[in-house]
Amino acid sequence: MAEKVLMKGNEAIAEAAIKAGCRHYFGYPITPQTEIAAYMAKRMPKIGGTFLQAESEIAAINMVYGVASAGFRVMTSSSSPGVSLKQEGISYIAGSDLPALIVNVQRGGPGLGGIQPSQSDYFQATKGGGHGDYHLIVLAPASVQEMADLTVKAFDLADKYRCPAMLLADGTMGQMMEPVVLPEVDTAPVEKPWAVTGTKNARPHNIINSLYLKPDQLEKTNFERYEKYRQIEENEVMYESFMMEDAEYCVVAFGITARISKNAVIAARKKGIKVGMIRPITLWPFPTDAIAKAAEQVKGFLSVELSMGQMIEDVRLASGCRRPVLLCNRTGGMIVSPEEVLAKIDELVAL
Repeated sequence: MAEKVLMKGNEAIAEAAIKAGCRHYFGYPITPQTEIAAYMAKRMPKIGGTFLQAESEIAAINMVYGVASAGFRVMTSSSSPGVSLKQEGISYIAGSDLPALIVNVQRGGPGLGGIQPSQSDYFQATKGGGHGDYHLIVLAPASVQEMADLTVKAFDLADKYRCPAMLLADGTMGQMMEPVVLPEVDTAPVEKPWAVTGTKNARPHNIINSLYLKPDQLEKTNFERYEKYRQIEENEVMYESFMMEDAEYCVVAFGITARISKNAVIAARKKGIKVGMIRPITLWPFPTDAIAKAAEQVKGFLSVELSMGQMIEDVRLASGCRRPVLLCNRTGGMIVSPEEVLAKIDELVAL
């Protein structure tokens, strides 16, 4: 049986990335994700990897762009204000169809906000964030074990579809400690014939670029990229269904709020309220079909978020606005409690 190790969520991300074959990390310290950079600073030199604390978040994401172009697994991590600074570079990486991992351990905002947990970067992560038409594959862990497992998954999906992936966690997930079994990964090199590795006079030049001066060529490229996104939406949706078999009401929550909401669902069941939960694991692609199917069964939805209400828009769209959707939220770094979720469930039942 694999050995369990007690680790912080941030540390689990870093070690899982190493096990997934990442040997290049570029970042900049910002609370509450600094442990990722600190861990990489210790580990990378010992395994022949590269750790570089860049002069800024902007510099870090462009270093990621360069290493991804050469076909290597590469990552950066930051927290909300730092990820905002990376958005132009993320758009360039997406526009160049490159695989890379961006980790966002969210904190309260807008602006510098605070250093406490938040989920208010949902729009930024799932609706693009930078300029132009593009998507990131966005994975939302709800445990330290998933911090590790979904890091590996993110690298694999990024390589499979040649697009950047984001691990969207929050300060609670980054700082909490839990036992984790670190994944064993097949690190055999992935064939990347598109990479700029030098031709050795054996093939034509590969060009990594996001600039298209002819509008019809750019349009064609965007349409082709969105066909790839359609395949991701068809094949890579991940979610957890909890007590939904006979549910008359549905809670939708991700990350730390899903763990809290699960306790509220159990408490509501003890009161005789038939409520279940859908936990999106991929925020993009969003589990639209699961929500749509639930809308045929339940009387209403409750979106639980550490924001002013962002995912709730996707819940409403996925449900076709056929059922009422209430919001249970805290913001600014405050954490919603099971009692608050339960009170909102009662409010939903009373509609």
